[in-house]
Amino acid sequence: MDILVIGSGGREHAITWSAALSKKAGKIFCAPGNPGTAQLAENVDIKADDLEGLLKFALDKKIGLTIVGPEVPLVMGIVDLFTENGLKAFGPGEDGAQMEGSKVFTKNLFKKYNIPTADFGEFDESAAAIKYIKANKKYPLVVKADGLAAGKGVIIAKNELEAVAAVADIMSRKIFGAAGDRVVIEEFLEGEEASILAITDGETILTLPAAQDHKRIFDGDMGPNTGGMGAYAPAPAVTGAVLKVITDTILYPTIKALRSEGIIYKGVLYAGIMLTPSGPKVLEYNVRFGDPETQAVLPLLKTDIIDICMAAIDGTLKNIRLEVKDMAAINVVLASRGYPGEYEKGKQVTGLDAFKGMDDMIIFHAGTAIKDGKTVTSGGRVLNITAIGKDIKSAVEKVYKYVDRVRFDGVYYRKDIGKRAL
Repeated sequence: MDILVIGSGGREHAITWSAALSKKAGKIFCAPGNPGTAQLAENVDIKADDLEGLLKFALDKKIGLTIVGPEVPLVMGIVDLFTENGLKAFGPGEDGAQMEGSKVFTKNLFKKYNIPTADFGEFDESAAAIKYIKANKKYPLVVKADGLAAGKGVIIAKNELEAVAAVADIMSRKIFGAAGDRVVIEEFLEGEEASILAITDGETILTLPAAQDHKRIFDGDMGPNTGGMGAYAPAPAVTGAVLKVITDTILYPTIKALRSEGIIYKGVLYAGIMLTPSGPKVLEYNVRFGDPETQAVLPLLKTDIIDICMAAIDGTLKNIRLEVKDMAAINVVLASRGYPGEYEKGKQVTGLDAFKGMDDMIIFHAGTAIKDGKTVTSGGRVLNITAIGKDIKSAVEKVYKYVDRVRFDGVYYRKDIGKRAL
């Protein structure tokens, strides 16, 4: 069958790469794609949020399966639109996509159905939020924009002054745009963080290898939040016993809670989990494959990704036997100078052929473009260098041995991705 992958980042390159390994895949299209996906698929000049354009293309090309990468088209209802027109699209409907589209919706779902999470307050006026902060005596405190903020809408405040400033930044200065019309203020949870990518058809759940993301820009988890500077899988902190607790007390209760609200959730349910001294608690949900976790998780998958996606859509996930390699993978993000603030563009990238012929090293493009026949930077997160090894230690050694072979002016990357697992 012909496949359409929607999106243009490192995650979508990894999805396209994984789909290209399938014997079920015919021609693969990526909209809009990037120079990396162009090596595996035909890029189509349609933006990820152009739902009508994507629908027309999918109908014209008789696409057998569409895999939606980013959250924006999911929150806009692309899966509903495609389904109504007889097309198969992998991801939740607009109702289920609220799980990422609104932190207020999700936190209230947790509260109603007793799903373990941080204590919180929700506010649509800054005065009420500040009053809540001033009554709080425990810091740090977490201030979150309610809506979509490209993974950056979270501020950890170390004291009252910083918390009040965070509310002003989000609600008054609108540093995250309309996402900050409402805020959620949460207690700060201590512990080890993990990313759980679960595939579900609304009944059955299949969990992919647990990953750990590195959100902060600088080594040692310092500096502002980013979209993610690297990830590794499997995360040693998530043992089989811990994963069972997460599945039994968080994942399945969430699916059941949504069903009780009239929502049959299909697709990826990506849980940000904090492993606290009192047990796992869910920080938040995303409704799509994580970025950069996907670039570390999919290379470990043995089961055909197309089989998994189709079973989730058709409600037959119980028939899928998930198999993963007994190995580890790590990816390091190469970022532009200035990211996550104002960053430079148009810098020529060299060394992209460095890993040709190596099946244990992969370059996933994220923010690149072609200019005058050369690959140049076009985004904050430019490339993902993924290494596969027999364990985390060997994968870490491998990625840092080779990462400097790819260069561009102003390149920056963290030098401690995966170190905490060692």
